[in-house]
Amino acid sequence: MAETKPATRNFYDLTKALGRWDNEGGATGSPSKPDTPLGKHEEHILECLGAAVIMQWNDLPTDIQRNLFADAASVSDPARQFELKQRIARFLHEHKNSA
Repeated sequence: MAETKPATRNFYDLTKALGRWDNEGGATGSPSKPDTPLGKHEEHILECLGAAVIMQWNDLPTDIQRNLFADAASVSDPARQFELKQRIARFLHEHKNSA
């Protein structure tokens, strides 16, 4: 029987689970309420991580690129995922030579 690939984790669900884990004492630091907006520091960290990924994009294996693309799109509201996928694809295409 052919082995099936496990479903890609929904990044949004994973983020919520990690937030609950933090609030249950799973991590040190100040607990945050689930579903609260990110602070400026967290937004800056995500921006830096995103920029680092884009700078390395062309050197990443195709399967990693696909997984990152799917995870990025899964962060959006399910009703808007198609639109976000299009925007991400356009961004990557427009910046593929500058990375």
